[in-house]
Amino acid sequence: MRCLTSRILLLPTPNLMKRRKLFSSSSTSQLTPPTPPKTPLALDITHLSKSSETLSSSKKAKLSLSQILKSQDLPNLSSNEGWVPLNLSKSELSLPLTFPTGQTFRWKKTGHLQYTGVVKSHLISLKHLDNGDVACLIHATSSIPTECGTAKLALLDFLNMGICLADMWEKFAASDEKFAQLAPHLAGARVLRQEPLECLIQFLCSSNNNIGRITKMVDYISSLGNFVGTVEEFKFYEFPSLERLALVSEEDFRKAGFGYRAKYIVDTIKTLKSKPGGGDKWLISLRELGLDEVICELCTLSGVGPKVAACVALFSLDQHHAVPVDTHVWRIATRDLIPELAGVRLSPKLCIRVAEAFVERYGKYAGWAQTLLFVAELPSQKALISPEVLTVKEKKTVLLKQ
Repeated sequence: MRCLTSRILLLPTPNLMKRRKLFSSSSTSQLTPPTPPKTPLALDITHLSKSSETLSSSKKAKLSLSQILKSQDLPNLSSNEGWVPLNLSKSELSLPLTFPTGQTFRWKKTGHLQYTGVVKSHLISLKHLDNGDVACLIHATSSIPTECGTAKLALLDFLNMGICLADMWEKFAASDEKFAQLAPHLAGARVLRQEPLECLIQFLCSSNNNIGRITKMVDYISSLGNFVGTVEEFKFYEFPSLERLALVSEEDFRKAGFGYRAKYIVDTIKTLKSKPGGGDKWLISLRELGLDEVICELCTLSGVGPKVAACVALFSLDQHHAVPVDTHVWRIATRDLIPELAGVRLSPKLCIRVAEAFVERYGKYAGWAQTLLFVAELPSQKALISPEVLTVKEKKTVLLKQ
């Protein structure tokens, strides 16, 4: 496989800090990622408790969340019962801090503190109750008796509920004063575990683009899938299969407003369809690789550069220490982590340095920490954060520069 390191960001891990010379080589030598973290055990979903041995995320004996949860006594999410509490607090899942923050563009706001989307073939709404907890409604789209049970497992897997935010935030706050100041204001900002194909196509649409246009492109692609229902005037669809996407020409995508991205999407779909066993299987298999291999493999696809690859790795491929780096993250890093580089122009080499800085500070879940810090920079969230917190951050940065 050809791996051009001039265009691929091999995001670092704690074990790689002393091995940076390897990045300059054109070989595809595999670098050792950090030991995958065990899943925290304090997850507040009805009677969900497993031993640390069972919940280990070891690559050698890894169980999916669906496998872990099949025997659990979880709430019956039947659409016949209306809204069902998930016994999930706002500190573990904040819907406004998770869905409209650039991870996915397929979920719509369908009410006050309510969001609706499609997980696999299931149309699902989530909302915050008066006490802040999260409730779920699975909309009736099929008469198959087992659908609600299947939807339940798919939803919890999508929400990455094998990972406890409270435990993670506590560890981050103990080692980072700034994070400790921000965490109470941004509790519940969670990283999703999306289907890899769905995530990949969305981020191909996102390059050099704005939220409104990205959403229109993703809506167009979604409409190619099977229709599953309407909620508050929004039409929802399953994400289309590779076979269905392959029927759309570059010209069709260009007419729909995709511009130069049309060629990237068409070429990527062709490449995925040519993979042995199929593109979906190939993408899923990347979850078993180390981060450097994942980034290198994804960057062989048309239109996929280091940032898009890192986003797909973090939001769909279980690479929790992947750090997507753009100008926004660069500003965060030079303000809070490496202030000595403030004012320097971002380059591919410095992207590696930024990712290193996040991993050095936050470790195996550096991508989750970066996500919270990114969310804190959104105008809608900065307006809600105490001015005292922002003032402390600015003073601290000035002192570090001096």
